[in-house]
Amino acid sequence: MKKLSKLTALVLALAMAFALASCGGNSASTTGSASKSEAPAASASGSGDKSAADASDAESDLQYVKDKGTLVVGITDFEPMDYKDDSGEWVGFDADMARAFAESLGVQVEFVEINWDNKILELGNKSIDCVWNGMTLTAEVTSTMECSNAYCNNAQVVIVPADKASEYQTVESVKDLTFAAEAGSAGEAELTALGYTVTPVKAQSDALMEVAAGTSDAAVIDSLMAAAMVGEGTGYASLTYTCGLNSEEYGVGFRKGSDLAQKLNEFFQSSYADGSMMQIAETYGVQAAIIEQK
Repeated sequence: MKKLSKLTALVLALAMAFALASCGGNSASTTGSASKSEAPAASASGSGDKSAADASDAESDLQYVKDKGTLVVGITDFEPMDYKDDSGEWVGFDADMARAFAESLGVQVEFVEINWDNKILELGNKSIDCVWNGMTLTAEVTSTMECSNAYCNNAQVVIVPADKASEYQTVESVKDLTFAAEAGSAGEAELTALGYTVTPVKAQSDALMEVAAGTSDAAVIDSLMAAAMVGEGTGYASLTYTCGLNSEEYGVGFRKGSDLAQKLNEFFQSSYADGSMMQIAETYGVQAAIIEQK
């Protein structure tokens, strides 16, 4: 996969040993992610007595998915997690893992692009069965969804034109810029918490387009996406990432009370143990961000 060394370096710097002091030490705590809007929860809500009780009172999502024969996965175009290859097939770390999980259940996977701001509504009306798209485990997310354990580290980073990067190396230095960020994302939430000017857009890729077109001074997107999509050798060679605003973790969200969350946790544990999770991660250059599954 392209840009592996660049992505590994970024994740190691921003996710594994994230030092907010390098960005001025004044950033707010996480308040959102898609990435996507509040401080990261200490643990996912996929296990525990309350969740088990909720699941027992509701229709089994696992059986529902098996009966219809498909796992419908809500996603956005978000390289390297979910994106289309040259043949139009959805690929990426999340897409490949979702496909493998569906196979373990004996069902087919179906990917549906969603408006990220409507992800909870999409789950509730059963137009999708889960949200699997580099979703930050936040207080808002874990209170409204049944979430898997965290599987990947991430951060929100500032994107600016490369020729201006030297001017914008700290959170304080970018305070007067106009930003673009995905609506409902962790990036938008971080900027709002800081009191910075932000224009919400449909997708993280649209935020990059705003900066490239000069209609916004900067954007905030996921570090994993930044490593894959900006800089030398990408479609946004004139852009670069500078400081980070936070550190966060990704998880998968299901309907509240869903028994699929625990089933996915078991799948994560087995795929980590047999090496298949890391093999997929290496394909897309995100191996440095993977969280051990116990």
